Amino acid sequence: MTVQTPSPSDGSRTGPINEALLEAYWVERQRYIQEIRKIPEIRRRFYRELMIYILRRLLWSFFFFPVFIAFWVPLVLSNFNLVILIQGIMPMLQDFLDSAPQTQAATVEMLLIAWLSVGFAFAVFDLILTPFRSPYEYEADVHMRIWEELQRIGQSETTPSP
Repeated sequence: MTVQTPSPSDGSRTGPINEALLEAYWVERQRYIQEIRKIPEIRRRFYRELMIYILRRLLWSFFFFPVFIAFWVPLVLSNFNLVILIQGIMPMLQDFLDSAPQTQAATVEMLLIAWLSVGFAFAVFDLILTPFRSPYEYEADVHMRIWEELQRIGQSETTPSP
């Protein structure tokens, strides 16, 4: 939430008053955030929401997307025909089962690395695209909306009417 400063074209005052109000806004916001960080209930809510956020991002990135890609891409390439898909996979599965244990281990390792690389790529983009919204910031936004309203009321009472 930002304080809207009037533009010079609308005939209202600009300059030191708006800068002082903007500075007072950020000082009050920081003061309020420091104050609510001491409240145990909000601190618990912060940690709970942070853990839920991280768990959700990791589940989406490492379980949903790689599994979705592993099944969806071959299904699309087989024109959604499961018979063609299974006929293409069966020889590869048989070759895997007939291969030496070292080859099987290398194949499983390659699949694991592929899964983790896809998951890591999605995790990075997911964390960037959906940043964590702190309960402290939410509480500060609510407080600052009330503070802005009180400032408007205070300014309208001190400003003489024409």
